[in-house]
Amino acid sequence: MATSIRLAPATERRLDFLAAQTGRTRAFYLRELIERGIEDLEDYYLAAEVLERIRKGEEPVHAAADVRRDLGLGD
Repeated sequence: MATSIRLAPATERRLDFLAAQTGRTRAFYLRELIERGIEDLEDYYLAAEVLERIRKGEEPVHAAADVRRDLGLGD
């Protein structure tokens, strides 16, 4: 899938420099950034949604001490 993005000139220069110095393409580094970064973004945004549900009382919360006790774990 082809996608187009606009980069700030400084970011584009850095990407061009990295590609030139390493012999890789700009597309290679953009793919790397997306693939490595998407997991972090998913974690952040999905966690923020859960946190909002917790704050609204819509998500169950379990105290760590209760979980340890229920699992038979010692202190």
